[in-house]
Amino acid sequence: MNPALEFVGRMGPQRIAAMGAVTLALVVFFAFVMMRVTQPTMGVLYSDLSLQDSSAIIRDLESRGVPFEMRGDGATILAPRGDLARLRMDLAGKGIPVGGGVGYEIFDRGDSFSATSFVQNINHLRALEGELSRTIGSLQRIEAARVHLAIPERRLFERDNEGPRASIVLKLRGDLEAGHVRAIRHLVASAVQGMRPERISIVDENGRLLADGASDGEGLAGGLAADERQTQTERRLQRQVEDIVAGIVGRDRARVQVAAEFDFNRIENRAQTFDPDGRVIRSTQSRNETSVSASRNGEVTVGAELPGAQAGPEGAGDRDESERNEETVNYEISTTTRIETIEGGRLRRLSVAVLVDGRYSQGADGAVVYEPRPQEELEQIATLVRTAIGFDRDRGDQVEVVNLRFADTPAPVEFVEPNFVESLLNPTREDVLRAIEIAVIALLTLVVLLTVVRPLVREILARNEPAAAFVARMTGGAAPTIEAQGPPPESMASKMIEMAKVNGQVQQQSLERVGELVKQSPSETVSVLRQWIHERG
Repeated sequence: MNPALEFVGRMGPQRIAAMGAVTLALVVFFAFVMMRVTQPTMGVLYSDLSLQDSSAIIRDLESRGVPFEMRGDGATILAPRGDLARLRMDLAGKGIPVGGGVGYEIFDRGDSFSATSFVQNINHLRALEGELSRTIGSLQRIEAARVHLAIPERRLFERDNEGPRASIVLKLRGDLEAGHVRAIRHLVASAVQGMRPERISIVDENGRLLADGASDGEGLAGGLAADERQTQTERRLQRQVEDIVAGIVGRDRARVQVAAEFDFNRIENRAQTFDPDGRVIRSTQSRNETSVSASRNGEVTVGAELPGAQAGPEGAGDRDESERNEETVNYEISTTTRIETIEGGRLRRLSVAVLVDGRYSQGADGAVVYEPRPQEELEQIATLVRTAIGFDRDRGDQVEVVNLRFADTPAPVEFVEPNFVESLLNPTREDVLRAIEIAVIALLTLVVLLTVVRPLVREILARNEPAAAFVARMTGGAAPTIEAQGPPPESMASKMIEMAKVNGQVQQQSLERVGELVKQSPSETVSVLRQWIHERG
């Protein structure tokens, strides 16, 4: 322990404190480097979370001991990238996240028995709104949904009951087609008793009205304007033509434009036709009348006029008889009445323009060679397009298929599975960020080793007392000289060998010095030896 204590004493408190501080800083730095390198890559588990969902997810992750990070005041939670799928499935099995709304799980609480009818009605309304919001939010192009229901209270003796209404606010991922708007309206109308689809209003996050719930009817394309219906029709036909053409020339090798003309005028035609040759007996009326009268030479008596009076003898007077037949026939003339109503929104004309690219191949010198498509193939494509759009020549439809070379068409390259070297040459964004992080940490480590550790080691070695000075102090003379000194040692073994040589020379010079002292004063040497013997005895 004495050499160690002497070394510490020679270093001094300032150097010892500096060495301790540097050692502590190095330990902290390397610990940070190790933790950073061994830390798993984090990915987004959920984003745009409410405070309730974020709190529930954090509690579940803490109970499992899964590392996580929070961003945006808890709205975004990050977890290890390799465990994202498993964590999402486990959380979904527990009903997390709930989407920021309250569903029918509100009735799972234990205080439902003591709740009043008013509270129960409010909870039922909240649960219905929450369930509809979740269902609408599960659609592909819907990012978030908020549903408000206005259900009037039913009264006992009220004849005219106003129907329920609904208001929906949507946060979209792109554009929403008219068919999707109608589907959402019918979905909500089917879930709420007594609600009609035309009483549902839908608004997007930009304040654009997608469906008007204040009108009596849905109107054109579910509340959309006429020009929007025309746009939707053109997009639908464009997708159909692109799908069928892409199967022939390839994806992104064709450009399709559709122009549709509509007639939104409402026309009503009434026509009535009479056929004089087409007579039909409508009714027949027949009347037969017979009358008989007799006279007694002009004498008129009361007895003759009485009922049951007997006639007198023949020839006693004149007798008149008359008979009348009358027949009435009513005929009806054939009549045809035709009422034709043509609603607005009729397709008047279609124009389709299809631009297809040619074929590309590699020549003998490796250059890309363009080859136009044959006319027979263009005619076949035009025939398919006419069939897909419902071509009508009498209506004035027009279809044009033209083959031209695209300006930005790359050379066709066959897909080859990249090997290890190509994957290193074409890394992903995550691989680049990870490599940059490791390179920065390695560079910092190298800088610390060269600027801190190496000078510190040199300073410690330089503070050691030289062997020549130690020999001079012990012998009281000049420092011994070494005749053959080689190059400075570069390793610890060579340093130990040099130290052993110096110690041997010191011991030899000490013995020679003692021998000279004994020769110069033998009497004093004998007295010193006797004194040592008596002290040891």
